[in-house]
Amino acid sequence: MTEPAQPERLPLTLADPSKRRGCAAWAISLVFGAALGGVVGLIAGRVAGLVTAAVVAGVLGLVTWATARRTVWLDGHRVVAKAIGTKSVDLHAVDRLELIVTDVRGVRTIGLLVAEKRKTINVSLAVYSGTGGRELGILPLRRLADALAGSSNTAGLVFSQLLVAQLRAEARGEAAPERPLFQLASVAPTGKLAQRLKAEAVTKFVANLP
Repeated sequence: MTEPAQPERLPLTLADPSKRRGCAAWAISLVFGAALGGVVGLIAGRVAGLVTAAVVAGVLGLVTWATARRTVWLDGHRVVAKAIGTKSVDLHAVDRLELIVTDVRGVRTIGLLVAEKRKTINVSLAVYSGTGGRELGILPLRRLADALAGSSNTAGLVFSQLLVAQLRAEARGEAAPERPLFQLASVAPTGKLAQRLKAEAVTKFVANLP
């Protein structure tokens, strides 16, 4: 008797972590730690300055290291994220679904926030700068759309339709500004590092898509 095929582990990461990026993050942590330690050293003495520099550089280095090695993938209908530890969210039983837009120096990232029983994972769908950017590939978006369509959360179908519309726009060869994810990322007000798009607004936007 043939055993059923196991679901394919599908990466959901826009850019793979690189050694160069990790080294740069550590360098920035060391510089920042040294600068803050220098200020403390002038006020409280050399020993206090050295301790401050070591603690700050260590904490920042650990955070940047964990961020650089973070990977996200789709395993069947479960989204899994791994950094220091591993956590997963079942898209069929998800409690909360939201779109998050972050804006850092003109670079906007639109992500899908999925949450289940105090576990939260942000899946980056696309990142845009100017009139171009990078998006998740066709297969990851297709699999995400399928998994969301089977969710018990009513918002799942809305987000599934959004991703399908994104795939259709890409299939038609439309430029980035004409694609749904770019348009949603663009309507978010500037001046905020991260913000949630209102569910009502997203639902109305998806309902009016071709």
